[in-house]
Amino acid sequence: MPKPIPGPDPRPRKPRLKAPPKACDCHNHIFGPSDRYPYKAARQYTPPDAPLEDFLAMLGVLGIERAVIVQPSIYGSDNRCTEDAVTAMRGRARGIATVDPGIPQEELTRLDRAGFRGVRFNLIHTGGSTPLDELEALAEKIAPLDWHVQIYLRGRLLPAIESRLRQLPVEVVIDHMGHMEAAEGLNQPGVASLLRLLEGGRTWVKLCPYRYDHSGYPFNGAKALAQKLAGTRPDRVVWGTDWPHPDIPGGQMPNDGDLLDALGDWFDDDALIRRILVDNPNALYRFDSRPLGS
Repeated sequence: MPKPIPGPDPRPRKPRLKAPPKACDCHNHIFGPSDRYPYKAARQYTPPDAPLEDFLAMLGVLGIERAVIVQPSIYGSDNRCTEDAVTAMRGRARGIATVDPGIPQEELTRLDRAGFRGVRFNLIHTGGSTPLDELEALAEKIAPLDWHVQIYLRGRLLPAIESRLRQLPVEVVIDHMGHMEAAEGLNQPGVASLLRLLEGGRTWVKLCPYRYDHSGYPFNGAKALAQKLAGTRPDRVVWGTDWPHPDIPGGQMPNDGDLLDALGDWFDDDALIRRILVDNPNALYRFDSRPLGS
């Protein structure tokens, strides 16, 4: 039976950190309206509707212009909700799909023209996710589109697949700071594996403080890992709210203004913050260099 989960904080706080022009929230989801985009039966949670208009209102408070909308597990490989949201944002958004292994190449090409730039493997909410056994075959399929593989997993599993990720013909994006174990700090095998992958130059990582530090703002427990990741490859780090924060760890709903301010708390370098919010997303998702439909 899917468990009900709460929706996001409906009152996002205006952050102290002023986002630069073309800043991007690189990880979020759109849920519903569920009567138009029904959830699949085999799912692990049931959220309240979190439609595009609510997401856009949150971005407006934060001063964020761009977004990467990620297909959530509750829709499986039915990407309609995500695709419609990307389309509605008229060039300000890109999408990450979940696909069936046998997806025709022409459908991938259609999704590419609609604004999708990668496929997601969800190893935590596995119902309806693309199986990891298909990693290499699907990477070969998306390589001609210059897409990437995005992986959501627990950090302790990363060393076991590190060599497989290195050998893929596409780049790799690791969700939520690798979902490491905060109690183990920086001296855990998953962190070492993630740093090696970053140093290899074909891996990216998303900063999302509350998936690592469950204590709430100012997320001091995530600071050392965030600084280590950005210090290793400042050109390979992006940031995302993970709005509307599905199935949150620890039960404490974050405020999205706090999530942006965490960057200002972790980094006192305006040029680095701009890199994380603007330049790196632009390079990874090709906002300026590849218009939609091209």
